[in-house]
Amino acid sequence: MARGDQLSRQWKIIQSLIASARGKPAGELAGDLDCHSRTIYRDLEALQQAGFPLFTEQKGGKTYWSILDAGKHQMPLPLSLTELMALYFSRDMLQVLRGTVIHESLETLLEKVRATLPPAYTQYLDALGQTVEIGFKAYKPYDGIEARLDQVRSAIREQRCVDIDYFSMSRGVATHRRVAPYRLWFHQDTFYLIGFCHLRQAVRLFALDRVERLELVAETFQAPSDFDANAFMQASFGVFQGEAVRVRIRFDSTAAGYIREKIWHPTQELTDEADDSVIFGAEVAGIDEIKYWVLKWGAAATVLSPDRLRLAVAEEIRAMAGNYCS
Repeated sequence: MARGDQLSRQWKIIQSLIASARGKPAGELAGDLDCHSRTIYRDLEALQQAGFPLFTEQKGGKTYWSILDAGKHQMPLPLSLTELMALYFSRDMLQVLRGTVIHESLETLLEKVRATLPPAYTQYLDALGQTVEIGFKAYKPYDGIEARLDQVRSAIREQRCVDIDYFSMSRGVATHRRVAPYRLWFHQDTFYLIGFCHLRQAVRLFALDRVERLELVAETFQAPSDFDANAFMQASFGVFQGEAVRVRIRFDSTAAGYIREKIWHPTQELTDEADDSVIFGAEVAGIDEIKYWVLKWGAAATVLSPDRLRLAVAEEIRAMAGNYCS
């Protein structure tokens, strides 16, 4: 039997026993996990030998197995044992925030979790963690902007405006702005400042790593009481802003399955076609970002509407082809 299967089954046994106030007999655990009682007995004995606080009690002629948890032991954190174990197990997924005070605080919290859990639990989780690998994903190193994050948080809390020099990647120039900061927003591994830009006289989005200079000023502002960052960003197909556009994109059978298995946009509508293709429809903010999403799918995606999106994709394809002409 694979070591990963055994660990997974033992993890389920632990969860089941923690969730049961009266404990469970081995036969019931075997039924829950669809395996033989002898297998459950071996797992229970292995967990006991590893140091897990398992104990048995006779009830009505049956042997019930139980495990001590946060409900029976006082813990310094207001979390159940299962929640503590889940938090500790998720530590590798938080690496995208490295270089920020958020990540440092999470590391401190996880160290407290490790100190709180019995040694057998952390040893078991380490073994279980070796069966799961978190794939590498591109990320932005935030070691250099920690002070800027602190400044923005202070400005939002005190409702003070900030003066920034902001570098526009698309135009290749930096402009001076005064901004009333409403929210910090984290999306696709990037911190953004959402705020009212005095230069543009509108709410705008600024990638914090492209802010070359930031200074809190004496001018204060009153943030709209009904401002909702998620509602503001909902129409965007990422972070780009623009007028609302209704798009329809056909994905052939080679890509349709991937499209069906995710929610790509809050307004999306999927229409299945007879040839196993699917038509994706949504109302998005502008066409810039969804253009690059379409290009990502190559020949498997065809823009049906609007015409300006079709034209923009076609022009990009021609420019790409030009790069490969001898």
